[in-house]
Amino acid sequence: MHKPASTDVPIHDLIRERWSPRAFSDQSAPHEVLRGLFEAARWAPSSNNEQPWVYLVATKEDAENFAKIVGVLVEFNADWAKHAPVLAISVANLKMRDGKPNRVALHDVGTASAQLTLEAASRGLFVHQMAGFHVEKARETFAIPPDWEPVAAMAIGYPGNPDTLPHKLRERELAARTRKPLKEFVMTGTWGRTAPFVSS
Repeated sequence: MHKPASTDVPIHDLIRERWSPRAFSDQSAPHEVLRGLFEAARWAPSSNNEQPWVYLVATKEDAENFAKIVGVLVEFNADWAKHAPVLAISVANLKMRDGKPNRVALHDVGTASAQLTLEAASRGLFVHQMAGFHVEKARETFAIPPDWEPVAAMAIGYPGNPDTLPHKLRERELAARTRKPLKEFVMTGTWGRTAPFVSS
């Protein structure tokens, strides 16, 4: 399914074409393709080059670990995400190598996941990231250490037929994509003042 963004200013096609489907095909992702996605995450920038990310990943072929990830998703997400060929959970290290708190760990993990997502788009795959999972259950299920924080779950795969989704989800899948206008979040000088270049 093709669902490009309707942008106000031209942007790179990889970003314009990227979106978060819930309908996935049953086509598996080749291992070399998956390695490419996580190689892209590997090269994300991070504060002090801490690289504070780990990804817990399972393909559908790895039925036991795939079921473990499905089992920590909230029911709403589990119902559709279980059809994706790959599931993952990003986890952030909240401590620096010297033991001090890493204030930007979540930002850096988000950057790594963004690079993974764009690499996926370049290879014809799509990523749907999810806040809807049980953090403490994930921590227990995967024996995540205390200084590490589960950040987001993600479904990865090739887009499928939206007709396979329940009615309400199908409506959301087919709905137009929308975003806030630039004037609402690009500011200068003081809070709430739109940067001049946005309105010029």
